[in-house]
Amino acid sequence: MRSQPLLDHLGPHAARLIHTPIAQVQAADPERSTAFALRVGPLYATFARQKYDRAALNALFAVAEQIDLSQALRRLVDGELVNVSEQRPALHTALRCDLGQSATAQAAQRSAHAQLMQMAALVAELQASAVTDVINVGIGGSDLGPRLAVDALRDAGSGRFRVHFLANVDGHALDHLLRTLDPAHTAVLLVSKSFRTQETLLNGALLRDWLGAPGRSRLYAVSSRPQAAIAFGVPERQVLAMAETVGGRYSLWSTVGFAIALAIGMDGFRALLAGAALIDAHVLNQPLRQNMAVWHALTAIWNRNALGYGSQAILPYDERLGLLPDYLQQLVMESLGKSVRNDGGAVEHATGPVIWGGVGSSSQHSFFQSLHQGTDTVPADFIGVVRPAHTLSAHHDALLANLLAQAQALALGEGHADGQRRYPGDRPSTLFLLDELSPAALGALLALYEHSTYLQAVIWGINAFDQWGVELGKRLAEQLLPAVVDSAGVASDPVTGALLQEIHARR
Repeated sequence: MRSQPLLDHLGPHAARLIHTPIAQVQAADPERSTAFALRVGPLYATFARQKYDRAALNALFAVAEQIDLSQALRRLVDGELVNVSEQRPALHTALRCDLGQSATAQAAQRSAHAQLMQMAALVAELQASAVTDVINVGIGGSDLGPRLAVDALRDAGSGRFRVHFLANVDGHALDHLLRTLDPAHTAVLLVSKSFRTQETLLNGALLRDWLGAPGRSRLYAVSSRPQAAIAFGVPERQVLAMAETVGGRYSLWSTVGFAIALAIGMDGFRALLAGAALIDAHVLNQPLRQNMAVWHALTAIWNRNALGYGSQAILPYDERLGLLPDYLQQLVMESLGKSVRNDGGAVEHATGPVIWGGVGSSSQHSFFQSLHQGTDTVPADFIGVVRPAHTLSAHHDALLANLLAQAQALALGEGHADGQRRYPGDRPSTLFLLDELSPAALGALLALYEHSTYLQAVIWGINAFDQWGVELGKRLAEQLLPAVVDSAGVASDPVTGALLQEIHARR
């Protein structure tokens, strides 16, 4: 079903509410603070400060019902061909739950279990070894998800290993890292679904040589092309497979999470999976109006298409979630940054917003000025944690007070005779509260965002699981590399040619 006619029904509600402040909408509905909130396990969400009322919300849920988002979720989990351009399913849910009913999904579940057992054995071997440091070499989904989880769950780990991440092809990162490590006590994990990724192979080749011939026993790989990893020099028993049907940005639940398991142990990794599985069960079994992922997705549609907001801020109030904006930037923008529908036609409305953000309360002293008084309205997702992992209660009380204050100030504002000191308010936000930042709670939060992203794609009629937009730059980089290496090389584009001349003149 084409989404444009359905989204057109939102227009009258947007026109009615665009000049109605959130404070007024909130005051007109005394039950809003509870009626617009949901809890799933360790995760609580309130949508009470979004700029819609019950009539607009009814129109949004009518879109969800007509497009049949419940059936769309079932198609995803059952392994139907939701990745249309590549003609394959997207089976990341099979890595963590057994809710898929089709033969395809059940086979993926069995395969994921076997891969998890192999990974657990390698984790145990490394724990019993003399290795002290592990380098995860990967980029994109092979880096952002594991890096976020390891950083966020540092308090859940034993500290047995120091886990480092190497993504960029910029040699400075590798040069600085190697100065701090001993190859005799370091394991290297190469993570590349295709095992063709330029950045990973360049970094990996140097690290393979740095380990030396005896150190090859501490070289590991994760790939959907195990033979390529073996040909690279990774011992066969230390190559973990991953499925072609799992996209990189959805892959931290797979063997791509090897670094996570090393950081927090297999029990912690299984708890991460269990938290995600809790959300999988919730989105499949709850009616649309009690479904947190549906609420979140419809809110994003409302802000993007009805109100015309072009960006979305991610504001975690916990230092351990400082990498969450980067992670969601890839998840959302690579999934939803599409201008062509699944049927090949041009989309008829705006799709994915620009995702950005930073950790509170630090970011209050940088870009919050613009959030409060800038000319553009930027919807925000606030994320707070109720119980910290430390005993510094005064610090955490101040952090929570700032979290609550900023969400309130953005929504309600404050008048002043001096326009420079006036806070217009009417800035919408959703606020999530995690009981604590445990592996299960993090798994639930990330799975919630995955499902919301997929549902937005379904509403827009686009593919959340391909990323053709990244390929052209890769091809051009391959073509230009010889001209960067050798000044005699030429470029077909005159501007690029002039830049090459400048580079070679200054070398």
